[in-house]
Amino acid sequence: MSTNKHLDPHCEAILEEYNTNLPRFKEIEQEVRDKLKKTLADSGLLVAAIESRVKAYDSLAGKLELKGHKYKSLADLTDILGLRVITFYLDDVDKVASAVERLFTVDWENSVDKRKIHEIDSFGYLSLHYICSVPGFPYRFEIQMRTLLQHAWANMDHDTGYKSGVEIPKRYMRSMSRLAGLLELVDDEFSKIRIELTDYRRRVQALVRSGNLNEVPIDGDTFRSYLELNPFGQLNKRIASMNQAEIQDDPLMPYLTVFKSLGLSTLGDITQVIKDYSEGAYQIACYQIGLTDLDIISSSIGPQDLCIAYILKNGGGKSGIKHMFDILNGESASNETIAELLLEQSKDLPFMNTQN
Repeated sequence: MSTNKHLDPHCEAILEEYNTNLPRFKEIEQEVRDKLKKTLADSGLLVAAIESRVKAYDSLAGKLELKGHKYKSLADLTDILGLRVITFYLDDVDKVASAVERLFTVDWENSVDKRKIHEIDSFGYLSLHYICSVPGFPYRFEIQMRTLLQHAWANMDHDTGYKSGVEIPKRYMRSMSRLAGLLELVDDEFSKIRIELTDYRRRVQALVRSGNLNEVPIDGDTFRSYLELNPFGQLNKRIASMNQAEIQDDPLMPYLTVFKSLGLSTLGDITQVIKDYSEGAYQIACYQIGLTDLDIISSSIGPQDLCIAYILKNGGGKSGIKHMFDILNGESASNETIAELLLEQSKDLPFMNTQN
């Protein structure tokens, strides 16, 4: 790099030290990124992004030109290497911070928690800033941690605010402050909702394990927990025993929509359907595969035939069966053909001529 005419010999020496150590800064940048990425992944913490950069020569020269007298050497500059971890949720910032504390030595005296700032226009700058170091490398570096909304606002505020060099009229500043307040509220609410959903899932799982299924409404979380109990397993084994077939696991979550379309509202309702219609489902399966040499069946055969038996016994007929297959496979003319065939095959089965 050429000598900068605006810098004194002291600042030129700092720039020369920077040039000499630039390759090592880039190595440390990659090492720190890799460690952060691995640690967060191992802990199951999903973040929006991990960004990093080594300060460019011109940027450092400009900084030294303005306030080079503050720095005795390159080691006094803590932002030559900078990283930023952007999280989806507010509470994840502290989780990332905990990981950083375990991985690196934190210079607490020079680190700052800008989240403690309470000015009305501070939303986009509420980052947690740690000044860190690693053994064998004499230079400190900075890790910033903030949410995705804080990051987006900081970038927008930078582009529309002081970066332009023009004073912003008060009416625009007021609008920006209102928007900042809204985004801060959104950040808080997202974290609150996630916490409440986590608590809800735990309560649901406890209810499912306890067997109080009549108290558990059918939704994605509850049905997923219900499937962990393998509620259709006994029926599937009985069907498989006809041909000594192997049961192949298939996703059963699509049946959530089917059960809801049948008017079932709790997991207890599904359990009652299993109790009342398993014999009908078994008879349908016998007709379907009893005279075949099929030696592999899908785990979906049990819930599918349960639903067919329920539909037929409750007057749903061909249209009800077609609707079920439309839900499972997408709307198709072939679904009507399948429904018509199943209706014809099932009409003389014993379960159709018995009282529930």
